[in-house]
Amino acid sequence: MEINKKNIVITGAASGIGQAILQNLSGIFDCHIVAADLKTDTIQENETIFPFQCDLSNPSGIDSLFDFAIEKMGSIDIFIANAGFAYYEQIGTPDWDHIQKIFQINTFSPIYAAGKMKSIKGDKPFNFVATASAIAFLPIAGYALYASSKAALNSFATAYRYELNNNQKLQLIYPIATRTEFFKTAGDSPVPWPSQTADEVALKVIVYGPSPAAKLPMLQVIFPVPPSYAPPLDAETKVSSEANVSVITVLLTSTPK
Repeated sequence: MEINKKNIVITGAASGIGQAILQNLSGIFDCHIVAADLKTDTIQENETIFPFQCDLSNPSGIDSLFDFAIEKMGSIDIFIANAGFAYYEQIGTPDWDHIQKIFQINTFSPIYAAGKMKSIKGDKPFNFVATASAIAFLPIAGYALYASSKAALNSFATAYRYELNNNQKLQLIYPIATRTEFFKTAGDSPVPWPSQTADEVALKVIVYGPSPAAKLPMLQVIFPVPPSYAPPLDAETKVSSEANVSVITVLLTSTPK
């Protein structure tokens, strides 16, 4: 999907990958963006960026975000569901609220938003992007709940994209470890190897289409390298995909081209 002249919503836009996507989109493209987060102090409002403070752990917060975005921009073409968090812990006594909290943000929220996008757009084209994680495929001890919340999101997307029209795209981002406050917030976790910066992820999400004549960017997908595939650390591999995903970009810690 083309980005220029589009209306975009980004959640988790105040920090980390979401902030990097916001900065790159607003700095490069002619688009309007609603930037949502629990705290919006770090998001500077201007004529193309509209901060919105909301709690995405419940449907009323998501509904209010959609209402605000449509009020400000008239429509939504691209929704980037990036908000999420992790626990780094050894699970002890079962805690229902503790489990529910992470699934509300990491799983329920993007699933609800994807359905909301479809209900609003009907048969019209749209692009829905959600941040998953390589840990959905390569779980790590200490991240059992986080890994399962992202694996559930992956399973939803794998099935739901086949329910959409051909002009409606559902895409997931699967970053490897990214050097942000994410690991500190999770519980002072060590950063797994290999790792990358948030800008590297953002620049891989925003890539240019194959047509030199068009010169228009398209959103694509970051996917972890399977254990059986080991290209050089600076390799970038693009392969055709099925259903409604245009391209899969295999990413390690490559330097943005």
